[in-house]
Amino acid sequence: YKTLKTVESIYEAAFQAGLDRRSGIVALGGGVVGDIAGFAAATYMRGVKLVQVPTTLLAQVDSSVGGKVGVNHPRGKNLIGAFYQPVLVAADLDTLGTLPYREILTGMAEIIKCGLIADEKLVSELEASIFKDTASAVSSDMLIHWVKAACELKAQVVAADTKETGYREILNFGHTVGHAVEKAAGYGQYTHGEAVAIGMVTAAILSHRRGYLSRAAAERIISLIEKWGLPTRMEGLSIPAVVEACRFDKKIRSGK
Repeated sequence: YKTLKTVESIYEAAFQAGLDRRSGIVALGGGVVGDIAGFAAATYMRGVKLVQVPTTLLAQVDSSVGGKVGVNHPRGKNLIGAFYQPVLVAADLDTLGTLPYREILTGMAEIIKCGLIADEKLVSELEASIFKDTASAVSSDMLIHWVKAACELKAQVVAADTKETGYREILNFGHTVGHAVEKAAGYGQYTHGEAVAIGMVTAAILSHRRGYLSRAAAERIISLIEKWGLPTRMEGLSIPAVVEACRFDKKIRSGK
């Protein structure tokens, strides 16, 4: 899993295979594989080539694009990592045919996020098209269009702020509370996309209460997430535990 111990096993395999600084690592799999392989590629001999071949919808629209690689720490997700761009990202949507629908939905949460932060047209399309089963989701030309739109949007944001010193943090919409929900519930209880959905709802409500977001806009966000069958509430979770988990978020500034 996403631990330094796993990364050490990749180093050992690389040494045994005789990889040198002109070699490369191919990450074939979901986001966990991409993050671990990417961190190993970024740090083995101070960096070898990295190719991302994401096989889940979540990885295709999120973790494989942008160069964030890393592992988890007992205090939180992705606290140990680097920014390391792949030389190639190859996303083949045929690989999604093997995924359960829940995994399609977790990727859809990130597509919804991309629309909400910067693409009104994408939001309107998502509101008008709700998939009912895995087969229709995987075979849809619309899904290809959405993956492309999400990747292009993320690439534009990353190009403007590669190392997340400011503007790139917009891509973390829903992720502060989302990561905290994952940690507080125990990793695996919620998928990443489900936790981010809860986080987006929380952010929308807080933003409305602070006077930044209209009630209609907040309700539109919540309605879209509900339409796609993603969770909007933290069932059975301790709010103090979630708040405490937020304290170790990478976007914390001066303890806030």
